[in-house]
Amino acid sequence: MRGRREFRTARRVTFRATAALLCAGVLFGCTAAGPDAAAPAPTRTAKPAPSPTPTSLWDVSPASVAAVGDSVTRAFDACAVLADCPEVSWATGTDTAVNSLALRLLGPEKVATRSWNLARTGARMAELPEQMAGAAAEKPELVTVMMGANDACRPTPELMTPVADFRFSFETALARLRAGAPKAQVYVSSVPDLRHLWSTGRVSPAGLRVWKLGICGSMLADAEDLGPAAERRRTRVRERVVAYNEVLKEVCAGDERCRYDGGAVFGFRFDGGQLSPWDWFHPSRDGQSRLAELAYRRITKE
Repeated sequence: MRGRREFRTARRVTFRATAALLCAGVLFGCTAAGPDAAAPAPTRTAKPAPSPTPTSLWDVSPASVAAVGDSVTRAFDACAVLADCPEVSWATGTDTAVNSLALRLLGPEKVATRSWNLARTGARMAELPEQMAGAAAEKPELVTVMMGANDACRPTPELMTPVADFRFSFETALARLRAGAPKAQVYVSSVPDLRHLWSTGRVSPAGLRVWKLGICGSMLADAEDLGPAAERRRTRVRERVVAYNEVLKEVCAGDERCRYDGGAVFGFRFDGGQLSPWDWFHPSRDGQSRLAELAYRRITKE
């Protein structure tokens, strides 16, 4: 995804066509689909089941991998404008240049048949229980979770998912997994630092143009505005992301087969070459490769 040739390709996509597709609700925070289009509010009926006692230590060599999450795990905008590209997904991709987590753990012979990408572009945490149930049906030995950016990336900060709802959905999701795959290990990625993405992309004229179409309005609206009100808005969104990550850390710590990334994704300093040239928000191929490396290091860490 790097180099002038790729950026010339991106420029050939007309502004009008991109705007129409963006406002179909494909990207983060597009207001045309309505504030509640991506996921319903969680129903507070289920209670998490107690975590089973593991029979062994963390296994660094699982025989199968399932991935749940949102557009990052689907590698949206990594290969072509406004399209998923799961073959370069950090979690389950088959592209050797990206060297996904599943490719590293399973090898090229098994990655196509022993890994499943159940993520959905646009998903929020309220959808994770359903995705986890789907993952449990495959009986994977490892499940990767990357979810939460869309909960903060809303048209306005007022529409961000409340922290209590976020927690309830994540707890319910783990319970759904445990009901069907009690021995599965879980790797949970932190939510990226959206403010850092803003600070990286706002210096790009291309980034500023595409952000005006409605990507992650809570953080990226009026990206050139450095006034106190805009800064308070961005700080509020970042604080919500920090709160989400604390939830992921705490809930994961209560499950002996769950490993949180320790804030590795949140702390990673993506640069322009690791962001999609079409939206300056999602990871590029290189960005996907960096996510795979971060996950592999954490999972194989003794």
